[in-house]
Order: sequence, then C-alpha cells, then structure tokens
Amino acid sequence: MRSAGILLPVTSLPSKFGIGDFGPEAVKFADFLHDAGQKIWQVLPMTTIDPGCGNSPYSPTSAFAGNYLLVSPEILADEGMITPDELEKMSAKYDFAKNPERVDYESARAFKTEVLNAAHKRYMKGNTSDFKAFSASTEWLEDFALFSVIKQVNGGAAWYDWPEDLKHRGPEAIRRFKAEYSAEISRQEFYQYIFFRQVKALHEYLNELDIQIVGDMPLYVTLDCADVWQNPSQFDIDEDLNPVTVAGVPPDYFSETGQLWGNPCYKWDVMEKDGFAWWIHRLKNLLAMFDKIRIDHFRGLVAYWAVPYGEETAKNGEWVDVPYEKFFAALKEKFPSMPFWAENLGIITPDVEEVRKNYNLPGMLVLHFAFGNPWDNPYAPHNHTRDSVVYTGTHDNNTSRGWFENDASEDEINNFASYIGRGVMDGFIFASEVTRLAVSSVADTAIIPMQDYLRLGADARINIPSTPSGNWAWRMRNDAIPDGLADRIKAACKLYGRI
Repeated sequence: MRSAGILLPVTSLPSKFGIGDFGPEAVKFADFLHDAGQKIWQVLPMTTIDPGCGNSPYSPTSAFAGNYLLVSPEILADEGMITPDELEKMSAKYDFAKNPERVDYESARAFKTEVLNAAHKRYMKGNTSDFKAFSASTEWLEDFALFSVIKQVNGGAAWYDWPEDLKHRGPEAIRRFKAEYSAEISRQEFYQYIFFRQVKALHEYLNELDIQIVGDMPLYVTLDCADVWQNPSQFDIDEDLNPVTVAGVPPDYFSETGQLWGNPCYKWDVMEKDGFAWWIHRLKNLLAMFDKIRIDHFRGLVAYWAVPYGEETAKNGEWVDVPYEKFFAALKEKFPSMPFWAENLGIITPDVEEVRKNYNLPGMLVLHFAFGNPWDNPYAPHNHTRDSVVYTGTHDNNTSRGWFENDASEDEINNFASYIGRGVMDGFIFASEVTRLAVSSVADTAIIPMQDYLRLGADARINIPSTPSGNWAWRMRNDAIPDGLADRIKAACKLYGRI
C-alpha cells in the first residue's frame, strides 16, 4: 500500500523549554500529519545522548535507555507531579525564548533535571506501584541507572577511567555503591519511567489517528556506554577491557583514509551462541516505542569494517563477515512481520541487497543523489522500485533549498531542469519540484523532511557528517506551518495514490 510521511526529529518540535518534547506540540504535529493525510511520522533515535559526542543521537550511551530531555514538563504538571507555579519558577531561570530556532541543550538539560527531580520527590510520596512494576519488568534499567550515577559521582569520567573495582564491576564495590547512592539511582530509574510512559502515550495517540511512528536505530553504541560496561563479552574488548577492533568504513571515492568511527565492534560469535539475545532484546525495546525501525548502516549486519584499536585512520581495517543468515532467521522468528527499513545508501554489495530483498526490507532512495547522471542512476525516479522508501534528503543532507543554493553543481541543476521539463529559477521552486517527484515516485513509501515542505534553507539543516559540533540543533518555529499547507500536502498525496 502506498503511503507518505514526514521526517521530523522530536527535538526539532517547538516548545517552551529549549528543546522539542512529547508534550502539546507533539500532539499538535500529530494532528497536522492527520490533516495532511500522512500515515508516517519518522523520527531520529531517541536514545540517551552525550554532550561530549556533540549531542548526536547516533552516539548513544545506552542501546536501551531513552533521552529524558524529550520528557514534557507540561504533562508532568497536568498529572500533578509538579505544580504550575513550580514549573514557572524553574523555567524563569533560563532564557528559552532567546533563539526559538535552535535547541539549547545546556539549559534544557539543567532545567529538565531539576523538574524531574522535583517530580520524583513528590511521586515517591504517593502510590508508586506503577513505577515499581516498570522497574521490575525492565531488565536493563538497574544497570543503566547505576552506570549513570557512577559516572556522575566520578565527574563524568568514562567507565574505563573509573576506579578499578567499579570499572570491573566488583560485586562488593557495586553493593556498597548501590547502598550509598540508592536515592540517586532511584531518580535515574524514574527518568526512564517517565520517558517510556510519555512516549507510549504519544505512540497510542498517533495510532488512533492511523499514523505509524518510524524510529531509527544506530547500528553501534559508543565505547563509553552502559551496555559495554555491563556486557563486555558481547563486544570486541580484551580482558583488560580495552577495545581490540573498532568500527568504521574503508577508503572510498570520498575519503582516501576512510572513516574511523571508533565504536567497539560486536563479538558476533559470542552473540550467536545465545541466539542473538542482546539484539532481540534491543529491537523489542524499540518496538515498544515505534511501529517500524530504520536500521542505520544496515550493511554492517552482513559484514563490517573492523579497524585495529589505536589506528589513526580506517585504512588498515578489514571486512569481517557477520553470521547474517542465522541472525536474520532469528529476527524473523521473533518479529515475523520484520518491521524494519534498511539504510542501504552508498556502496552496497550484492549480498547486502540479497538479504534486504529476501526479508522484504524496504531500502532507501535519496533524490539529492539522482541528478549527476540521472540516465543510469538508481536514485533517479525512472529507476525507482516499489520496495523502497524515497526521500528528497535525509537528516545527513542539506535541506532541498539549501542543496540547490549551496551544494548542487551546474550539471545537476541543468539535469534536474531537463528531467522535469522546465527551468528551475531558485531554491524555493526546486524544493517544491523535488518534493513532488518524491511523492509521485513508484516507491511504496515517500518521506519528506519537514524543512522541505517549509522550503527552508541551509540554516535548517540537521547534521553535517564528520563535523563534531553545531549539529542536531535545528528547531521549527511555533508559527512555521502556514495556513493551507496540510491541504496542499493532502491533495498531492491523493493525486499520486498515497491516500
């Protein structure tokens, strides 16, 4: 069935508190999607983030825990966990209105920590049975909360720089720490309880509107991650807890030295022995939040580029095969509908495409890549296939207007004009035309970044790959959506059979 949706990170929603969240603006956007005839809201990863990694959602400090910055203080107030007066006094300390088009991570982190701590204090005086049930049924929660508090107590140091008894999870050291910091650990568990409670409510509301939410899963986690500390045997880590190999991609046309990401590689032979339980647990946790999951760097589930730890570039790595036939068979058994999308951009080998097609996993098509040589380009609309998700661009691309104004070559612009049969005078026209091409594609699913419907320029770009700072910060203004936009989107989707 043909459908259409919009890509917008939750962090990019408008809000009163410096960052988008699960509150009233998320509900308002869900209503906009419904009015526009959209069936999908695609978001970026909502896992925990680290300021040291530029607040990137693709460098999670846990494969399971949620980003508490997305918690809505307004929902907490509606539920009586904090009073409106308390909320007003806390928020008055921060100038959240100074730049409504950028996420203020530092202020949002301080503010939401204060709000959640106050909510926890009040909540714990009442009926805590729901919280206790969540804690008892969430296997990863205690270790993640413990990890977070040890990290705080040690001044934010990475786990591999902690005192040896905590670094190696000595039972007596862990027991003493839990006893001394039980209140702080409870607060961290409460943060996650509230996160999953609020995301569940938003998910249910979207489903009531016949809208699916599509999440995103980074393939790797960071070295300084709760999962690596908790389960080092699942990762390519030696007995002294130092990485043996780390992830990246090999040299190619775009980079003579490749890309060295530095994430610890997985020990697939170990994972295979217990039926890939860690992966199944991870995906099950995500599917409690989302209807479908886009798997980033999908090719790494078939074979991955492993670089010896300590190398300065990715040149000296090697391809290592994953036991992918057994892995995907295990996923199929646990998730029969295989509700996954494959990020298969770049140079993809035949075995990766074979796996994708065997399990009916939609791949990605990006129109910004189509017009250097459209005649034999798989991203050009005349070469699209139905088993695909077509995008104008992704979170790693410029906006369509920004691409036209800053990145596109003269040949690409001329080829695009020839392709649509008329001249393209400016970025506004290009954004409209490339959006129309995506919606008209034969691909079963079309996803348009919200910035392209708003025809915004490069200032609204989400991420510039390989740049360490300044990313993941764009926010939509609360008055950004013009009157009539929902009707225009709906009309186009109806015209091209997506409603």
